[in-house]
Amino acid sequence: MSAPIEVMPKIGDLAFTRDSHYGSIMENAFAGALSFMRRRYTRDLTGVDVAVMGVPLDLTTSGRPGTRLGPRAIRAASSHLAWSRPWPYESDVFEDLAVVDYGDCLFDPGRPMEIPKAIREAAADVLATDTALLTLGGDHFITWPLLQAHAAKHGPLSIIQFDAHTDTWADEGERLDHGTMLWHAIHEGLVVPSRSAQIGIRSHNDDPMGVNIFNAIEVHKQGPEAIAEKVRTIVGDNPVYVTFDIDCLDPSAAPGTGTPVVGGLTSYQAQEIIRGLAGLNVVGMDVVEVSPPFDHAEITALAGATIANDLLALHAAGKKARAR
Repeated sequence: MSAPIEVMPKIGDLAFTRDSHYGSIMENAFAGALSFMRRRYTRDLTGVDVAVMGVPLDLTTSGRPGTRLGPRAIRAASSHLAWSRPWPYESDVFEDLAVVDYGDCLFDPGRPMEIPKAIREAAADVLATDTALLTLGGDHFITWPLLQAHAAKHGPLSIIQFDAHTDTWADEGERLDHGTMLWHAIHEGLVVPSRSAQIGIRSHNDDPMGVNIFNAIEVHKQGPEAIAEKVRTIVGDNPVYVTFDIDCLDPSAAPGTGTPVVGGLTSYQAQEIIRGLAGLNVVGMDVVEVSPPFDHAEITALAGATIANDLLALHAAGKKARAR
């Protein structure tokens, strides 16, 4: 069922040529088709645990655009990681999970008010097969329709949001904005605020809407282990959706994003918190706001790809815990 790490194959393009959803196989990072972590491109979800889907959207940004190019950049950066299990995990997540690259959600940018439905329905199609979803953004607006699809399947959710911003600014109607996605989600009853947490916040918002906030200063002073333990207590056994806005990281670690804010988390702090959440019932995940036009040397894209891989490991740990 699983495959060990193998030597480089004679024929590349593992996105098309691999014969199993499991295992890690070495392939040149500078060549080949750019699927996420060299997983097979397919829309056939038979026997699949997690589908990786891109949502190349930046129409709802309030500042610098470019996140429509995020899914492609994350896939490209992930090729540097695909040769081995993620460090320091003892097992290869791709021996524990059958993961495929589902491609991108399609929509017409000339019809912006139809985009939420397109995202929601694309996610619902995946979830209907009992396959979990890891989504690559795209700006943070995409999390609202993704939450709609996940709550329809799993009921009201806890959310763990890594972010510099709360995204709970008040909005009206069905207006599209990446800074109001959680305001909409809470008003729709998709998210349970008292059992949710935001990590890394460092911007003012006078209405946290009942969500538990661990700002960046608290993370720096208390340490990632303490923060992770508090979040675990808040979430408990509730189904949880994890959304990681790359601007949670300090701009020194993630310059390629639309709304950078200094004083953010280091990559180590973010990864250590994620590792500290192992065992939670993670039912959905996304990584958003990677904006390649403002990146340098793939720093941000590599951070996004690494965090996405860590979220897969977090999901796998939750499945193992529930199977015991």
